[in-house]
Amino acid sequence: MAIERSTRTGLVPLVVIGFAVAAIAAVLLSSFESDPPAGVQIVRVLTETGAVVTIGSLLLAAFLVPPQKSGTLAADGYAAMRTAGWFALVWLVGALLSVPFTTAAAIDRPVSSFSFSQMIATAMLLEQSKAWLLTAIIVALLALGCRLVLSWGWTTVLLFGAIFALVPVAVTGHSSSGGSHDMATNSLLFHLVAAVLWVGGLIALLAHGRRGGAHLPLAATRFSKIALVCWIVMAVSGVVNALVRITPADLVTSTYGWLTLGKLACLLLLGVFGYFQRERGVKGVVDGKPHALLKLAGLEVLLMMFTIGLAVALARTPPPGGSTELPSRTEIAIGYDLDGPPALAAILFDWRFDLVFGTAALALALLYVLGVRRLTKRGDKWPVGRTVAWLCGCFSLLFATSSGMGRYSPAMFSVHMEAHMVLSMLTPILFVLGGPVTLALRALPVNKEVPGPREWVLAFVHSPVARLLTNPFVALALFVGSFYALYFSGLFEAALPFHWAHLAMNAHFILAGYVFYWPVIGVDPSPNKLPPLGRLGLLFASIPFHAFFGVVLMSSANVIGEQFYRGLALPWVQNLLEDQRLGGGIAWAAGEIPLLVVMVALLTQWARQDGRDAKRYDRKADSDGDADLEAYNAMLKKMAGKD
Repeated sequence: MAIERSTRTGLVPLVVIGFAVAAIAAVLLSSFESDPPAGVQIVRVLTETGAVVTIGSLLLAAFLVPPQKSGTLAADGYAAMRTAGWFALVWLVGALLSVPFTTAAAIDRPVSSFSFSQMIATAMLLEQSKAWLLTAIIVALLALGCRLVLSWGWTTVLLFGAIFALVPVAVTGHSSSGGSHDMATNSLLFHLVAAVLWVGGLIALLAHGRRGGAHLPLAATRFSKIALVCWIVMAVSGVVNALVRITPADLVTSTYGWLTLGKLACLLLLGVFGYFQRERGVKGVVDGKPHALLKLAGLEVLLMMFTIGLAVALARTPPPGGSTELPSRTEIAIGYDLDGPPALAAILFDWRFDLVFGTAALALALLYVLGVRRLTKRGDKWPVGRTVAWLCGCFSLLFATSSGMGRYSPAMFSVHMEAHMVLSMLTPILFVLGGPVTLALRALPVNKEVPGPREWVLAFVHSPVARLLTNPFVALALFVGSFYALYFSGLFEAALPFHWAHLAMNAHFILAGYVFYWPVIGVDPSPNKLPPLGRLGLLFASIPFHAFFGVVLMSSANVIGEQFYRGLALPWVQNLLEDQRLGGGIAWAAGEIPLLVVMVALLTQWARQDGRDAKRYDRKADSDGDADLEAYNAMLKKMAGKD
């Protein structure tokens, strides 16, 4: 109880003041463009405040302060978890209130003019209102979890669940419609997650310092690194999102532009605060001066809350009209136009960088190279073949999502199936052959006293989630079962119009392929280790299901996603059924090359294992005079004597 009382004393006044600053800023700045109801802005700020403090507190409990050696949260982690639980309720109330307020604002009617049944019926017709309802459901589960969870592992699950709760609303706002909505949505996701982690993490760190929590220097040092990354991500994604919506001339000729400039100024000022925090605050805490961090943190939090209010006003302000030309059908549906049929030159050279998976591919390649470089600098060797495999996997991910293949994938079933096969059957194979977990465990430093990144990776590999996903039956069901569940259940057809659904599908293809191939040919030790024959059996068990899927697509008389594809009216796709059958042929034939790669890798690993076993046996024979062979021969002589 003392922990909770100290937490509220140190945190609540600052959060209340910050909420007031953000709410006033949102209401006043929104009034420059129009006269929207103040309740919409206040409810949105309330929701953002609850989300920020919840996620920041979970970040502190999961990664900034260590748990006990048993894996149970220590006192500091427990205090942060309790704070997250209280503010998750604030987030929940805000999300529930956002449903009627968003619905009323969308059709320009006061909330009081709706009956309960009318409000529910109308809200179910609006994507934004349904997104708020979905958010409320996720946050309700999150609030319950914060009351029940005491272990570090489940705390990390709650943190990632809380970050996921930001997604439904983010992908259904202004950025999800109009031209270039793929770029706008992707950049907004980066911007939102980075902002929440930065603001929430600082508030949680400030609360931790005010209640005199342990390991403050460690928490401050770790958060300083996170804050720097978040600031860079916010700056880049903010510029991309602004350029999608407005031209440079609009920055000084429209309310949206002025608000964008104001947000940019706040971001630069926060960068200055962050610099001084790292140079003075964090160093002071490490040197045993906890007040050095707290002096600047309170003012920085208030500036962050003002920035949140400005962002709410920006979200409620329509961007300038821009071009008077009406967007094409293709631009409305997928965010951009296509210049012609997907010829080989278009697939190879007509690129449109995917901010989510393209950035992930570049980041994964960079981190891997840095890990190899660290091993090399200290004199350790790392197989070149693993590095080549990993970098080729990163390139295949980049090519499948950002080249002409990724550009045409949302508009044509056949090209979508090409990308699907690369992401599910080629990229994961190359990734598991790269041995990323082994590299991480060798490159990252060991932290015996306080768990760090290496211990986190090790904990995940041995976690129940990893053991479940790499179970042969589960991995097989996810890998081949998702083919049938996605395309033959109507799920793919329902997902086609939404950009976020394409992101989710691509992520699923990669993860399902990775957990399947990890126990089969993975260099890293799998949580479920299979003998060579078991690996071969699991591989051959998937082949009939994969081949049958391609045959069904080639012989089907019904077009999957017909309404969406027909609405695009691409002049070079005259027969949708033929394009689907081509996709089925690609799915059927594409399994041959990855199968060959897997077979070669599996047989090579099998031969190397036999070689290692033989060397181990020879060393044992040299050390004990071949005692095993002598004992075996003696047994044979004894049996012969009895006969």
